[in-house]
Amino acid sequence: MLDEATMAVTTGAAGNIVAYMLNGRMDALRTRVARVFRHGTDEQHTRPLHALEADAASLAGRQASEAEIAARWTALLISYLASHPEAREDVVALASLSGTGKTTTIGSQKNLGSGTFIGGDNYGDINVTSRPEA
Repeated sequence: MLDEATMAVTTGAAGNIVAYMLNGRMDALRTRVARVFRHGTDEQHTRPLHALEADAASLAGRQASEAEIAARWTALLISYLASHPEAREDVVALASLSGTGKTTTIGSQKNLGSGTFIGGDNYGDINVTSRPEA
């Protein structure tokens, strides 16, 4: 049986797999999953990649919940680590990823008067004139 820390790491890695699926970052996810499963046989390497595609489709089609997919990946990672403990560092790296890789700031803007404004609420006149073609 694996220790408590390994259980926590595999759960975190599975959660990040689901987060990447939800954020549409499948290319990056494929690369990460391939890196984790590189220590096994050819079947152990390709089976998770096929499962990744199937789970992403199930999640997008609402045929499976986020929790169900995370539980499947947790079990898969635990099973793999039991037979390939050398992959632990790769699983830890997968668990340590941020889901999006970027920070999003949401703000608000309200503009009054005339002029050109980009984004937010716009009040005032907007005059559009066409320019003669050169």
